[in-house]
Amino acid sequence: MSLNRSLIAPTFHPPLEQALKQKLARRQERAGSLGELEPLAVRLGLIRNTLKPKLHDPQLLVFAADHGLAVDGITSHTGESTVAQVQNIVSVRTPLAVFARIQGLHFTVVDAGMADPTPRHPMVLARKIAHGTRNTRVNMAMTLDQAQAAIRAGMEIADTLPGNVLACAGLGEGSEESAALVLSRLAGLPLRELILRGPQMNPDLLAHLMVVLEGALGRHKPVGDPVETLAALGGFEIAMMAGAMLVAAGKRHVIIVDGLPACAALMVASRIAAPVTDYCIFARSHGRPGLSLALQHFKAGPLLELGLESQDGTGAALAWPLVHAAGALLTEVAEGEEPGPSLPGGL
Repeated sequence: MSLNRSLIAPTFHPPLEQALKQKLARRQERAGSLGELEPLAVRLGLIRNTLKPKLHDPQLLVFAADHGLAVDGITSHTGESTVAQVQNIVSVRTPLAVFARIQGLHFTVVDAGMADPTPRHPMVLARKIAHGTRNTRVNMAMTLDQAQAAIRAGMEIADTLPGNVLACAGLGEGSEESAALVLSRLAGLPLRELILRGPQMNPDLLAHLMVVLEGALGRHKPVGDPVETLAALGGFEIAMMAGAMLVAAGKRHVIIVDGLPACAALMVASRIAAPVTDYCIFARSHGRPGLSLALQHFKAGPLLELGLESQDGTGAALAWPLVHAAGALLTEVAEGEEPGPSLPGGL
């Protein structure tokens, strides 16, 4: 399957934006302002290209993969293997699956490239490209064929999903560091700031990470094309998310981005088709400075700041009710007008 860049249209539509704001202004006259929900509602109307953006069957996908960087001692911040993290999620030993269920999100973990066999569970989808990437400090993390296969797999997954809301997050040993490499190379962001976990971070760990990751960037210095950068520095989960985001934006679906790997995927997708960022709303599952830097690059802030230090995807699950409520401002609150087309006259 392929996606022509021209199929992703910018959401810029001044007459529709004005009509949406006027509709919300009439709401304010009767019920007062609803603060940040109102600009969010306008964004939803522009994304869906309608005065009545109906959101349904939201999907939360967590893409899991292992990285060759683990051989250099780079592991998850919890110290758990990727497969153990996945098993904890689907066995409801972490809140993520519960939050998704009670908020009405259909939840799936996608095995994009875990080193271990895919767990047998209804919540787990097997789309393994390989048993983890290679060590990017020594060689390209993936071949170009593998990177393209992972992007296609993400596109195929997104193309078959019901609904018009896609929330994305990624996890795995080395996933955050791989995402930092991709963002540093494609966005020109300082690597040290991307991997910093906070003021209390162990300086020896930070020094070790910098040696390994700067070595990887130096080895692949000539690479600049987004897919080649992804193959050299990235992970299977980042590649699949990028493909899924491209298809979702092509269908004018709402995309909820949660975590550094998802930001790296969006960076790759936006270098392939820039308007994909128009369709994104940002959530936040942890407060690390690197994620703040990535959000600043996209000129965006998270929908919620709850002080979470949790599994990526948790922020998206908690943000979804607000997104749904913002859409309901335009679709469910009675206006006193006659039912009519979802676009204002003349648009």
